[in-house]
Amino acid sequence: MPENRITNYNKLVRDKIPAIINNDGKTFELQFVNTDDAFLSLLGEKLVEESQEFVESKDLTELADILEVMLTILHLKKISFSKLEKIRLDKRENHGGFDKRIVLLSTTESI
Repeated sequence: MPENRITNYNKLVRDKIPAIINNDGKTFELQFVNTDDAFLSLLGEKLVEESQEFVESKDLTELADILEVMLTILHLKKISFSKLEKIRLDKRENHGGFDKRIVLLSTTESI
């Protein structure tokens, strides 16, 4: 009789992942998130996960995953992408972008 290996994930996944797992001949256990607060918390964890994957791989697909998470957060919070873009542009106007590649090493202040 073959042994079974269980891999625990306990993380938010894209909607089609269960079907993909099923098509691979594997079984799975899942649950659905019932509250917006819990969903937002899991989206925050997913954003960190996808960001870390981008840092490690520099792969454009990871940026697409980050954007997908961001768009889902905007939809959940009923915020338009144009509103986010306005905030981004305002922040760029007031604080700049990252075009000059500046790294802040330290500051000194009188105490």
